[in-house]
Amino acid sequence: MEIAKMIDYTLLKSNATDNDIKKLCTEAKEYNFASVCINPVYVNFAKNLLERSDIKVCTVIGFPLGANTIKTKTYEAKDAIKNGADEIDMVLNIGRLKSGDFDYIEKEIKAVVKESKALKNVIIKVILENCYLTDEEKIRACEIVVHSGADFVKTSTGFGIGGATIDDVRLMRKTVGDNFGVKASGGVRTSEDARLMIKAGANRIGTSSGIQIVKGW
Repeated sequence: MEIAKMIDYTLLKSNATDNDIKKLCTEAKEYNFASVCINPVYVNFAKNLLERSDIKVCTVIGFPLGANTIKTKTYEAKDAIKNGADEIDMVLNIGRLKSGDFDYIEKEIKAVVKESKALKNVIIKVILENCYLTDEEKIRACEIVVHSGADFVKTSTGFGIGGATIDDVRLMRKTVGDNFGVKASGGVRTSEDARLMIKAGANRIGTSSGIQIVKGW
């Protein structure tokens, strides 16, 4: 198992500078990570820095609250893809999910998937923000994501009150089945953390501690 190719090397801080993004991309090439995960404003910048590599550019949509309108999320995704994004991590509407408006959740994910994949065969990961959900809500959200045509379910933004847990990853994997993506993100900082998440069913790890994980692997 090549752990580096399971890692989305992440920098989503609001105060990230051009130099920080350059450093992230340089390290991503050195360690051969799957992608860099950055805010939308840096997508084109990172794409140019990584153009002679196979490292993907991943960005976030409706981040970190998930409370944007469907039109806004769809526009964000299309704009990011036009700027060079290869992967989209979108936050679903947490409030609508908790209100039981499952039709809305399916509608928004389908809209982003349809508009995005019409432009480019991007990978789309849907962030559930599990720290705010009951197990029943997590299960229902996973079922909707699978049905909506996305490629991954993802545990967390890293900006909520909790990150990835073993129990959540195990529940998500059980719900989506063996052939769907599960991304563990938020608080995965060591090689042992990564091993436990992968054992529980994750096949992608979102982390700002990618180098530490690879060195400890």
